[in-house]
Amino acid sequence: MTDRILGIDFLWANRKIIREHSALETTRKRFIELGTNTVQLAVLGQRVIVTSEPDILKTVLALEFKSFCLPDGRKKIMVPFLGEGIFTTDGIAWQHSRDMLRPIFVRSQLVEDLEMFERRVNHLIEAIPKDHSTVDLQTLFFRFTLDLATEFLFGESTNCLLPGRESESSAKFVEAFNYCQSFGDGDGMNPLSILLRFRAFKKDFVDELIKKALSNRQMAAEKSTTEPGRVTFLSQLAAETTDRVKIRSELLNLLLAGRDTTAALMANVFFELSRRPEMQSRVRREIDTCIGAGLPTFEGIKSMKYLRAVFNESLRTHPIVPENSRQAVQDTVLPLGGGEDGKSPALIKKGQLLAWSSYSMHRRGDLYGEDAAEFRPERWLDDANEKGLRVGWEYLPFNGGPRICIGQQFALLESSYVVIRILQSFSHIESRDAEPWREKLMLTCISLGGCKVALTPNA
Repeated sequence: MTDRILGIDFLWANRKIIREHSALETTRKRFIELGTNTVQLAVLGQRVIVTSEPDILKTVLALEFKSFCLPDGRKKIMVPFLGEGIFTTDGIAWQHSRDMLRPIFVRSQLVEDLEMFERRVNHLIEAIPKDHSTVDLQTLFFRFTLDLATEFLFGESTNCLLPGRESESSAKFVEAFNYCQSFGDGDGMNPLSILLRFRAFKKDFVDELIKKALSNRQMAAEKSTTEPGRVTFLSQLAAETTDRVKIRSELLNLLLAGRDTTAALMANVFFELSRRPEMQSRVRREIDTCIGAGLPTFEGIKSMKYLRAVFNESLRTHPIVPENSRQAVQDTVLPLGGGEDGKSPALIKKGQLLAWSSYSMHRRGDLYGEDAAEFRPERWLDDANEKGLRVGWEYLPFNGGPRICIGQQFALLESSYVVIRILQSFSHIESRDAEPWREKLMLTCISLGGCKVALTPNA
């Protein structure tokens, strides 16, 4: 089915709804108005397919994985920022990047990461006001995840949550990285502007650490393969190559995911918990049962079924990457999307784009029930009468197929640890924001209003 908004009109309308922070909901409503889950747009003479259909995504991301690549436009925007790494490459280069990442996400490594989590969470808890004043947890979470991600990847942290501990180069790093995130709001889409602003960041904090790692390559190689304890991604890269551009690009690609997605997830969870005292109480009771008063353990976190349901529901209603796209590298037949009702097979030709809205798909009533727009973690849990949700391609918070997020377990473990420790440290969390959740599209999607709350410390 062809959308009624064509060409330049579509681009102008899209820019407008992004600035109004209503793009995701507008897309969802457009599917409903057109009576289909797949539409075809003519944008500047190019045909683009936009879908929220699970079977199409299964084809694109898995069954016909090699028939699609990252869009050329995405690479042009992101390569000046991140370089060539796991989020900006395809084929052999992408597979090589993914293979290098695997050792830092094995289960034994995740268990050892808990000590690092605790150290960084203590800094986070210290930064939260204890006088019941309003604080934006989303801002603190972005600092926390940057501190943790840089320690995790580089072996040296930016220390954003520790005033006076930041080096001058790490301060520049934070400023430049934050600036580069802002281009998704429509005010900084000039790739040249991004590149010039980011250059100082690349040549200071990151390159300083790369130089340090390469100065004694043999020591880095031995540490990454023989010494027990935490393996940093930088030490692995330094053991494999002396190409500083390659090392820097791989680090920045992973840093983007390690920082932004996890911070947004934690902020969204607390946004919901702070408005739902009964839900907050249920998580606290589960902490008492599975964790107790001590520090969270890997096994204890894994046993918390309700907390995992809260995360699942947050990722369903507020997916961190709510939209994505691929470009066909050869003519391919999609199982749906053709015909007036969008239920017949459709041909996507070489070079054409296919975009999808996980946000729209996650809120489809025919997939999740009439209450699909509601935040209800219980839908994921088994009870005496029925089983909880068992999802497939209709639920894609971490993508799917060969490019499924390799760090999803790390992100969920980190987020769970933070939620548990904050609830252990504060007896009550109260929302200080009457506004509903609204989108802010950047490279990822975050809450426009943040997560404004007041926390009551334990007596």
